[in-house]
Amino acid sequence: MTAQERGILEKMERELNLKQLQIKSLLAITQAINENVSAEGLYNMYKTFMSWEMGVKKMALFIKDDTEWRCAITSHPDESVLHQSEMQALLLEYTRLHTIKETDHALLQDYDIIIPVYHKQTPIAYALIGGVKEQDDIYNKIQFITTITNIIAVALENKRLFKRQVEQETFKRELHLAGKVQRMLIPEELPQGKGFELAALYKPHSNIGGDYFDIIKYSETRFAFCIADVSGKGISAALLMANFQAILQSLIYQYRDLQTFIMALNDAVFRITKGDKYITLFVGELDLERKTLNYINAGNYPPFMRINGKIVRLDKGSTVVGAFQTLPFIEMGQEEVSGEGLILSFTDGLIDLKDEKGAYFGDEEIERVLGSNGISSADEFTVQLQREMDLFRGSQDFPDDIAVLTCKFKC
Repeated sequence: MTAQERGILEKMERELNLKQLQIKSLLAITQAINENVSAEGLYNMYKTFMSWEMGVKKMALFIKDDTEWRCAITSHPDESVLHQSEMQALLLEYTRLHTIKETDHALLQDYDIIIPVYHKQTPIAYALIGGVKEQDDIYNKIQFITTITNIIAVALENKRLFKRQVEQETFKRELHLAGKVQRMLIPEELPQGKGFELAALYKPHSNIGGDYFDIIKYSETRFAFCIADVSGKGISAALLMANFQAILQSLIYQYRDLQTFIMALNDAVFRITKGDKYITLFVGELDLERKTLNYINAGNYPPFMRINGKIVRLDKGSTVVGAFQTLPFIEMGQEEVSGEGLILSFTDGLIDLKDEKGAYFGDEEIERVLGSNGISSADEFTVQLQREMDLFRGSQDFPDDIAVLTCKFKC
């Protein structure tokens, strides 16, 4: 056998070995993907395949996680270079396989090849391959390296998308459950009594709102009512609201004066939230026999009371509940309620309403509605208020949750 024949035979053997190696590696990676091997496992397989089986001396794999790029695999001695934002910006310029030249950027000179991986015209990965130019069979390997890189990158992208889908489905189920819990907390029927009637309006901005109202009837002529707004949205707000309702209904029967009740309520909420969340709250106690209204406004927008043709703001009280371990100040407001009147309490979603010019549904608008409808029944007033809100906002959406509690009384 001549030297030329031996050379041809050796080349054929190398090519056959390479093909066998490729088939074996492809089978192993495909099996790992089918068995749902973790992302870390796929990274390790890719790195081992590149360094030990393909003879790649330098490599780096950049993966896109949602909106950010990160270097997931590297064998570069100076890894800090790979985490530079300039390097990541450079890679985004390439849309196809690129052989690095001396004229390319200095950060790329340690490598020989850039392999971009696209999914639906969006880049999801970039591989930098180096230390392969001196290998005589590199051109036979490049195509397979590119194939394996694409398979690994797409598998990792599918894992990411599947994980996000599972998280979204879990979040939707949790939101649905939290929404059901919250709707259970909002009273469906409001108590009525001798000389008073109540009506409410509740419009959550999303599936889970942060607004809450409640009524505690002591007798036919005496009752307490409150309206509250939990900071934040979503599941955590719904859970805090559920805790708040349980605490409120427990404590309000224990303490006869509102000041002690609010201090105990603040202490209980602070133990739960550690000051990370808070609740704005208005609570009032109306006694028609004694003709008195005692109230505390804890950071809520001050309610309006129209009585005997005059409008009074119920603004005495304290700061928000749950933000401080001890309330820095507290004052109970007291009003005589002899005659006929209407109390309008609400969360700040009402005054956040805007018309098409950007003006707010402020005090002037509320007083105008009160002035023309203050002696209506509670239900009629609430219907008229909603009509005025809709006329005011026009085509504008509701910017936030809105809860309105109307109390009509006569004594």
